[in-house]
Amino acid sequence: MLTRLRNLRGMYPRQFWVLLWGMLLASIGGSMWWPFITIYLREQLDVPLMQITLLFTLYSAAGLLATSFVGPAVDRFGRRRAMIAGLAIPGLSLGAMGIIQGLGPWAIALMITGMFNPMYRVGADAMVADLVPPEERVNAYAILRMGNNVGVAIGPAIGGFVAAVSYRLAYFSAGAANLIFALLVFFLVRETMQRTSDAARTAEPAGYGPVLRDRRFLVFCIIMVLATIPSPLVWMLMPAYAKELFGVLESQSGFIMSANAVMVVLFQVIVTRWSSRHPNLRMLALGALFYGLGVGSVALGAGFWAFLMSMVILTFGELLLVPTGSAFAANAAPPEMRGRYMGLYGMTWNIAFGIGPVLGGWLNDNIAPAATWAGGLVAGLMGVAGFLALQRVIAHRSQVGETHPSTSHG
Repeated sequence: MLTRLRNLRGMYPRQFWVLLWGMLLASIGGSMWWPFITIYLREQLDVPLMQITLLFTLYSAAGLLATSFVGPAVDRFGRRRAMIAGLAIPGLSLGAMGIIQGLGPWAIALMITGMFNPMYRVGADAMVADLVPPEERVNAYAILRMGNNVGVAIGPAIGGFVAAVSYRLAYFSAGAANLIFALLVFFLVRETMQRTSDAARTAEPAGYGPVLRDRRFLVFCIIMVLATIPSPLVWMLMPAYAKELFGVLESQSGFIMSANAVMVVLFQVIVTRWSSRHPNLRMLALGALFYGLGVGSVALGAGFWAFLMSMVILTFGELLLVPTGSAFAANAAPPEMRGRYMGLYGMTWNIAFGIGPVLGGWLNDNIAPAATWAGGLVAGLMGVAGFLALQRVIAHRSQVGETHPSTSHG
């Protein structure tokens, strides 16, 4: 076992492992506060749930805005600078969240966090590609994702206990984790971007026009938004719902959230090996079904164990949706446009996290708390229907030999 670990360590440069351990630290800090933000704001601001969920929409909108310029900025100014800014500025805003009061200041702090977070993610992904040869990149990204999920498994459990003592301490701890990681990058990480000539940079294809003309891929992205709306409902709204109506404490909610990451660490490889033997769109439909059933089952729950089971059901959907969706997007992309395709695919999750909480908050405030979970079930089932319909369309057009350029790949 030790020999295997030494061999694995030797496969990647030291800088890669700095990124891994720093990401673990940052993911622990980030997941200490995010699952409990709704409870905190409800108790501190005493405003309707829909107003709080609008903050999440602002967060997602800021991330979408940033995504449009982060990629070119990373290629122009370097990975290291983007990573430091994407860690340090959100770290300061997280610390400020432990002090500020009022809906307006919270909106500003969340928008700042949402705008700068993508800078780290895009910069780190590009740096790993710079550091690791093509034949090892899949494993490298998998190791980083496992490290992130270990942090997400640990963070909510710690955050639940910390938040029960002091929410302010939870936000300070999350901000400190980001700042420590920023310092690690500053002192231990070198720039990896290879400088190219102005002529070569000008010759590179730019813009999202070719992607937006791929109608089949756009339909896939729209369906993906519908299918993933249930996820933010559970992550952002279930802790407050469980506490206000059923007395489930933050420490218990933390374990519920940690169960998601533990399942990803334990079962992702097994599930992916099985799902990879089946058509992508069928697996996406199955994942959307688990997502819908997971969020719908929250309406039937009345305590810790019931809500834990809802998270387990939803996580099986995540195990299918996340890798299969990425594979479908990658397969749809021509090699010279793979980054833009993956970028547009990544936006679907931002959009879902912007729409889902507002939809859930409106249903909670205007109909009934249980309507939130019924709405998530409907969104998931719409995703199931959409993926199956798209599969039929692709199969039919393949049979008739369609070769239209806007729908020929994927």
